[in-house]
Amino acid sequence: MNMMIEIIAVAIVVAIACGLPGVFLVLRGMTMLSDAITHSVLLGIVLGFFVTQDLSSPWLFLGAAAIGVATVWLTETLQRTRLMKKDAAIGLVYPLFFSIAIILITRYAGSVHLDVDSVMMGEIGFTTFTRFTLFGLDLGPQALWINLAILLLNAALIALFYKELQVTTFHPEYAAALGFSPVLVHYGLMTIVSLTAVGAYDSVGSILVVGFMVGPALTAHLYSKKLPTMIGLTVLIAIFNSVVGVLLAFQFDVAIAGMIAVITGITTLLAFMGTLFQKKINKRLPA
Repeated sequence: MNMMIEIIAVAIVVAIACGLPGVFLVLRGMTMLSDAITHSVLLGIVLGFFVTQDLSSPWLFLGAAAIGVATVWLTETLQRTRLMKKDAAIGLVYPLFFSIAIILITRYAGSVHLDVDSVMMGEIGFTTFTRFTLFGLDLGPQALWINLAILLLNAALIALFYKELQVTTFHPEYAAALGFSPVLVHYGLMTIVSLTAVGAYDSVGSILVVGFMVGPALTAHLYSKKLPTMIGLTVLIAIFNSVVGVLLAFQFDVAIAGMIAVITGITTLLAFMGTLFQKKINKRLPA
């Protein structure tokens, strides 16, 4: 497996892993929370590192997930006071958590591979240098296997709790009447988003994580309102954006994550323009 194929494989796996929970974030109108979570979970990573002194420790994932859920809880608590709107609450909470994390990194973690640039932009090209070996066999980039495990976990949880996610997304009151707990499902989804963001951090950075969670799902939503179709389209669009982004990045010798983000933005914009154009045509056609 050559370097380009490995990078494409990592990009595809990360994109799909992010896109699956992203479908429900888009449907629930919570896309800005994905931005907040992907930034604020850095505080959980930093605190976990201070406890374990090991960047590969699973405690980093648990700490990040806890901070991600705390971000959502605090944002919604502030919103419920009715003293500020949701966007204002998000704008208050996640910069606070993210800034604390940056201060801790620059002050106490300057000598380890935990820096602001890698968090924001990542470097997917470097993922090929850290290998996963089993019984002496080189099985490819470690990031590929970590994010593949997260992808399989996300897919399994969505399949297992598909009915609960569907009902609480479209009809939360009906879900409560059926005995489902919209709050429990909501925070379960936020935990998945947090874990997914942490797994993708080192590979693509927080900016592209947001793009992966929002772009493919939003594009799919423009073409279909049916949940199964939307999930399938999200996966296909995520794969397309990743492959084209990596190939163009190699072609023009530019940042891989940046090019994938650009392609993600372009495909979403084209889908929006196409949908808008189709609506205008339908209005002009006789009934």
